[in-house]
Amino acid sequence: MFSDAVDLRDFYESPLGHLARRMVRRQIRDLWPDLRGQTLLGLGFPTPYLRPFRGEAERLLAFMPAQQGVLHWPPDGPNLSALVDEGELPLEDSSIDRIIVVHALEGTEQRAAMMGELWRVLAANGRILFVAPNRRGLWARFDHTPFGHGQPYTVGQLSRLLKDSRFTPTRTVTSVYTPPYTSALLIRSAPAVERIGERWFTTFGGVVMIEAQKQVYAVRRDRKRVLARARDLISARRPVPAPTALTLDRVAETDTRSKQPSGGDPACTLSP
Repeated sequence: MFSDAVDLRDFYESPLGHLARRMVRRQIRDLWPDLRGQTLLGLGFPTPYLRPFRGEAERLLAFMPAQQGVLHWPPDGPNLSALVDEGELPLEDSSIDRIIVVHALEGTEQRAAMMGELWRVLAANGRILFVAPNRRGLWARFDHTPFGHGQPYTVGQLSRLLKDSRFTPTRTVTSVYTPPYTSALLIRSAPAVERIGERWFTTFGGVVMIEAQKQVYAVRRDRKRVLARARDLISARRPVPAPTALTLDRVAETDTRSKQPSGGDPACTLSP
C-alpha cells in the first residue's frame, strides 16, 4: 500500500526528511554524475531526488501512482508531474534513458506489471535505479518515516527481483546509516555517522540502492531449419500454372483411351 503524497511531502520537509534526502541524493549523484542530453523519469515519489537534474537532463518527468496521489512539481515552474497507473505507463517503448524508482516498489500491489512496464519504456542502453527500504536497517523498523511502510528488501532479494524482471544489476550501494531519531545532536553528527556506516556497517543502511541495465537478448536460430521453413512457405504460396493447349490434348487423349473396353480389339467383341 502506498503512502499518501501529502504525508510524503510533509516528511521531506521535516529534519529527518532533509537528512534522508541529502544522503540519498549524494549517492545518486555519485552513480549518475552527468545526465546532459538524457531523458529522466522518476516513478513513485521521486521529486525530492529530481531537483538536482533540473536544467541538466534534456527531459524530466515525475510519475506518481494513482493510489498515492500527485502533487504539482516543481512549485516554481511548469508542472512536470503526472498521476499514472504504475502498471500501464503512458510512454512509448524504449523512450527513457534513465529511471529512478523511489517509494514505489515497496508499496505497489501490481509489482510484476510495474516491472514489465519499466523494462518496456527503458531504452536498450538505459539505466534504472531502485531505491527501497533495507530490511536489515533501522529505518524499516519505524513507521514514522515512509521507509517503514510497505515491503522492505535485502540486497539479495532486490537483486533477484531485478534479474527475474530481465534487468542486470550493475552497482549496489546502501545509504542513510543515521538512526531515524529526531535528536538535533544526532542529525548534526549525521555526516560522521554516514562515513562510519559506509566503511564498517554497509549491511545496515536504512536504504538499499541498486542500479541496473535492461537485458536485451539476441535470438539465435538453426539456419537449416529456417531455410527449410522458408522453402515450405514459398512452395505453399506458388501459383498453379494455367493449362496449355498441349496439356489439354493429352488429357483428351487419355480420356478416350480410358473409355475403350479392355481385352483386345473392339471389333472382336461379341455382340449380344
